[in-house]
Amino acid sequence: MQTKIVEKDVEKVVEISSFQISGLQVRTRNADEADNAKGKIGPLWGQFFARNLPETLPAKTGDGKIYGVYSNYESDANGLFDVTAGVAVMAASADLANLSIAAGRYMMFNCEGEMPAAIIEGWGKVWSYFSSDTAHERLYLTDFEEYQGSQQAAIYIGIK
Repeated sequence: MQTKIVEKDVEKVVEISSFQISGLQVRTRNADEADNAKGKIGPLWGQFFARNLPETLPAKTGDGKIYGVYSNYESDANGLFDVTAGVAVMAASADLANLSIAAGRYMMFNCEGEMPAAIIEGWGKVWSYFSSDTAHERLYLTDFEEYQGSQQAAIYIGIK
């Protein structure tokens, strides 16, 4: 993935080149994720790591980063969307979900600390930022989490 910082704001705005992800996918909504009995994202990640996909996925790129991708939005943060737990690949996998991260401008929110608490706190920053009158409007095309280490990640939100 190539990133280029194009402006400074509360968080960084970066330009992202398109790249391919392969992994496991579920369809869910934020209201369901707030209820542990209905949530699908936690079990998705459990299955992703139980199958050891970060190590065994064919055609993965050499950077070793893990991605959580939000795509195929029904509407906005209240509607259904797909979540893919995956890794960047050079070629699609026949046995897994495949998608492309859309090229374009993204607002980047850094997350540091113990996971998943740090990423949950990061999403709180995202929702807070976009719930106020901001200079940026969410695109709802592809958004993603990039895990850069055991205690460091970044959330990228597509913007117009």
